[in-house]
Amino acid sequence: MFTGIIKATGHVESAVIENGDMRLRVALGELANKGLGAGESIAVNGVCLTAIEPAETHLHADVSRETLAHTTLGSLKAGMSVNLEPAVAAGERLGGHIVNGHVDGVGTLFERKQDGQSLRFGFEVPGDLAKYIARKGSICIDGISLTVNGVDGNRFDVNIVPHTLDQTNLGERKVGDRMNLEVDVIARYLERMLEMRS
Repeated sequence: MFTGIIKATGHVESAVIENGDMRLRVALGELANKGLGAGESIAVNGVCLTAIEPAETHLHADVSRETLAHTTLGSLKAGMSVNLEPAVAAGERLGGHIVNGHVDGVGTLFERKQDGQSLRFGFEVPGDLAKYIARKGSICIDGISLTVNGVDGNRFDVNIVPHTLDQTNLGERKVGDRMNLEVDVIARYLERMLEMRS
């Protein structure tokens, strides 16, 4: 489990496709030498991956073709920055919201504009995801827990405060970029409960 609070930005050193899967190597930045062991989970741009060996200065992870097909990880290239969050430990503060690292879909940034000291990002999402996104609800975008400002059909917007811009890779994002989305898991469970009742 994650909280959507990014602990570091890392840099992709290699992203090699072999037989449809990817072998990913990421320099851990400020997460280096934090004791991330083999088999532990780490979210990379919001996607839960498993370290395949002890991660001292670099994360080595395998990315399945299923994950490549439903996230943006397939577009990673050497030199790109990624948001990193290790799995939350028992007793740790939950600063954002509950995030599983199971991406629900990909959204497209259609608007980026200054809004006071913040940046306002507007996203277009697949129609089947839009119903789970509510004004003032939580959403995870590339691993970052954010609050939805407003919703209009299959579009929604969020404000990015300066601290979030400094601590994540959002400052590099431009209109047309595709980003990983995970909707609030509570909305998913509520829908399932209602389905079972009817």
